[in-house]
Amino acid sequence: MPKVPRDLTGAELIKALARVGYRQTRQSGSHVRLTALIDAQEHHLTVPLHSPLKTGTLAAILADVATALHLERNALLTTLFG
Repeated sequence: MPKVPRDLTGAELIKALARVGYRQTRQSGSHVRLTALIDAQEHHLTVPLHSPLKTGTLAAILADVATALHLERNALLTTLFG
């Protein structure tokens, strides 16, 4: 079972999410809005550009992405982080 990286930055998470179709659509201060087209609908999420991301923040973002992509958490972690 892949583990969630503990020292992941916001910028690194944005790069990883680009692998599953998320693109930056806007930025407000230190927060970036990402959008992906999933099942003919847009899915938005906000990623803070913090270094490192808090584990609870990262877990919430990953749970939201897994739900939107209809993936289990472990499958998403494997896709994003190998």
